Amino acid sequence: MGTVERVRGLVELTRPVNAIAAGVLTFIGAFVAVGSSLPAVPVLAALVATVLATGAGNAINDYFDREIDRINAPDRPIPRGAVSPRGALVFSAALFVIAVVLVLALLPLLAIGIAVFNLLALITYTEVFKGLPGVGNALVAYLGGSTFLFGTAAVWPVDTTVLASVVVLFLLAALSTLAREIIKDVEDVAGDREEGLNTLPIAVGERRALGLAAGLLVVAALASPVPYLLGTFGEAYLVVVVPADLVMLYAGYEGFGDPTAGQSHLKYGMFLAAVAFVVGRAVTLA
Repeated sequence: MGTVERVRGLVELTRPVNAIAAGVLTFIGAFVAVGSSLPAVPVLAALVATVLATGAGNAINDYFDREIDRINAPDRPIPRGAVSPRGALVFSAALFVIAVVLVLALLPLLAIGIAVFNLLALITYTEVFKGLPGVGNALVAYLGGSTFLFGTAAVWPVDTTVLASVVVLFLLAALSTLAREIIKDVEDVAGDREEGLNTLPIAVGERRALGLAAGLLVVAALASPVPYLLGTFGEAYLVVVVPADLVMLYAGYEGFGDPTAGQSHLKYGMFLAAVAFVVGRAVTLA
């Protein structure tokens, strides 16, 4: 296996698009919290630490999931032989170490607390929580939403009038991520059953699991106007968040017939909802 293929495999382990997206969400959390008066050093440190820690978590997940991936995702770096299991583990540890150094050196105590908790969650997810019906999904949902909390904590203290909107953003992200994780588990039922995992669709049935995912998206859509109703954001926020809600609701419906397409399209709705908060905050600063 050549060096280029090995490097490519290491980059793939991090799922770079997802890792960079997590960094962007951290930035959004900071921006929603303090607007344009962003302190450069802690925001940049939080963004880079999020990208590295997310990449590390994805890599260690591939390490623990290498046997399942031989069935569900044979083109992933470890099953196809681009990266050895030990190489993935060492690479993940190196990324975690760099992220921890950044957090400890440059961020406030609240951000350090969130980072430590998230680090432990990322490391233990696959081996301890992933196979527990719904529990692993809920943990991933928290981690997805916590990027916004981490961004806010990086610029702490913040105005309490804006904090409620950040909490709503966290809840929307967590609910939609939980729905997406459930749909993904439906997509992966064959490999998970082969590996002996008791995921939510295996435990309660695929249709019930998809119904729960759709219900979570309905709750998220109903909660999305809260920042507008609180007077934190104006009509511009609604102009963007309503289409985001519609995309997510359609993705939940689509998941019943095509879980792969449903969970994929749900990502777009989730990111559009995050953009709605940016627009809402930017307009209030104008």
